[in-house]
Amino acid sequence: MDERLTNLLIDSFTKILIPGLTRTIPLTAISFSIALVIAITVAIIQFAHVKVLSQIARFYIWIIRGTPLLVQLYVVFFGLPNLGIIIDPFPCAILVFSLNEGAYCAETIRAALEAVPKGQMEAGYCVGLNYFQIMRRIILPQAMRTAFPPLSNSLIGMVKDTSLAANITVAEMFMATQRIVARTYEPLALYIEVALIYLVFCTILTRLQKVGEKKLNGLIGA
Repeated sequence: MDERLTNLLIDSFTKILIPGLTRTIPLTAISFSIALVIAITVAIIQFAHVKVLSQIARFYIWIIRGTPLLVQLYVVFFGLPNLGIIIDPFPCAILVFSLNEGAYCAETIRAALEAVPKGQMEAGYCVGLNYFQIMRRIILPQAMRTAFPPLSNSLIGMVKDTSLAANITVAEMFMATQRIVARTYEPLALYIEVALIYLVFCTILTRLQKVGEKKLNGLIGA
């Protein structure tokens, strides 16, 4: 590695990292938080077998899981303006990532809800709780403990998926890298550099996942 390339990597590091901290991480955190709200709502609707709402939920999951995330970004950002609906890049990315991840997480949480023994629901009714109290105090806490590992994996996956937001002009760290590459003509070194930054972000989340799992296991053991 020559001196020019070394200096380039050192100089570009902060130029890539700062968009990662100010765009990639906030985009991931906001989108995943909204996705969890969507997922829990959709999962409970399916778990409760509400006829019309369950069909709508299944249709939503079918559409989202059956189409590529990049296509969904393009439809919302480039397609909706034809209908007079214009959304800025960052809010558009949040909307699409939230809806996309919400569908996948909904299936994770639904499976976790169905894994809770049915006797738990009956026991809740026996002590005088209504349906919503049983769900909030008994069923959901147990289900979320089961769903925690796959949901954590989904969060890690979303960190990497945010790179697709560069296609709709969100100035996150992958777009920052593309701009530097266009100016310096050093794609190999710079794309490896941004890959390593993504790896660091995901490694931190993996460590936090393990800590969270230990705490949940401790609560279950207690």
